[in-house]
Amino acid sequence: PEDCAVFQCRGCWTVLGDSLHLCAQEERRLGLLVCFKVTNDVAWEDSLMIGLEGALLGCAYNALSCRSCGLIVGFILYSASSDLAYLRGFFCFFKDSILCYVLKKQMIIEASKVNFPAVTLKE
Repeated sequence: PEDCAVFQCRGCWTVLGDSLHLCAQEERRLGLLVCFKVTNDVAWEDSLMIGLEGALLGCAYNALSCRSCGLIVGFILYSASSDLAYLRGFFCFFKDSILCYVLKKQMIIEASKVNFPAVTLKE
């Protein structure tokens, strides 16, 4: 409970998810917070996109956006290289696209500056 936070859209502050549903963090390549559940304010495209460069090169994914303002906030991986395969099917938020409202501190903090307890899907 001490580390509970609400994840908000950087564009309009709409609540997209929370740390109770956080199931992984990917720091080195993509800077992600990975959740197994999100709010109804998160929309995803029906059509698959294919990564043409960068860390998502060759991956198929559905883009996630904020239903309120349309900002792209992350993705759901459909197919991926073996090193990202553990993220398939989960809601992956770009840390650069969201803010965290930390409940105990009653403060909004950049997602990249919040340290959540270590959780990983790889184990």
